[in-house]
Amino acid sequence: MTTHEPTPQEGELVSSVRRALEKKMEYWDKFATFKQRGEWVELQFMTEAARRQFGICKPWGDSRAYDVGIENGPTFLRVQVKSTTYKKGRGYWCGFRPNSSRNRYTVKQLDLFAAYVIPANAWYLIPAALFLGPRHIDGAMLSPIALPLKGNGFQYEHFREAWGLLTKNRKQLHGYRS
Repeated sequence: MTTHEPTPQEGELVSSVRRALEKKMEYWDKFATFKQRGEWVELQFMTEAARRQFGICKPWGDSRAYDVGIENGPTFLRVQVKSTTYKKGRGYWCGFRPNSSRNRYTVKQLDLFAAYVIPANAWYLIPAALFLGPRHIDGAMLSPIALPLKGNGFQYEHFREAWGLLTKNRKQLHGYRS
């Protein structure tokens, strides 16, 4: 079997195509791992919360179910930060399960999910009780690109940019039910 050595012209063409693809690549695709992207999204969330004058606490290590603690006066909320770039149909699918082999989250561990739809630059702050109640929802469609064809495929839109939920206490957030 013989191998073909590219001519200088072919080599330049390959380099040109590679450069074009790298330029087209979205900034969030440049993270080497999902863990790196997740750390970046957590920083984005903490920045947005701090900009709104909330106190920020970051637990040491990865042993807690929550990624960020939010202080607002005497209230301390446990927030699990998620992100998505996965376009599915008329919106983006975001999963709300742990990324590791850890068991599912519970309302005893979390108060709020903060989901970032990266391509839309949109945050969804959703009470954890909506996903972790009796029905235990694993994910949701967020950030519609077009109106859904039927029903309430985007039933969490009223939680888009719902930063006011960070002023609620745990009891108020746990009162939300699916």
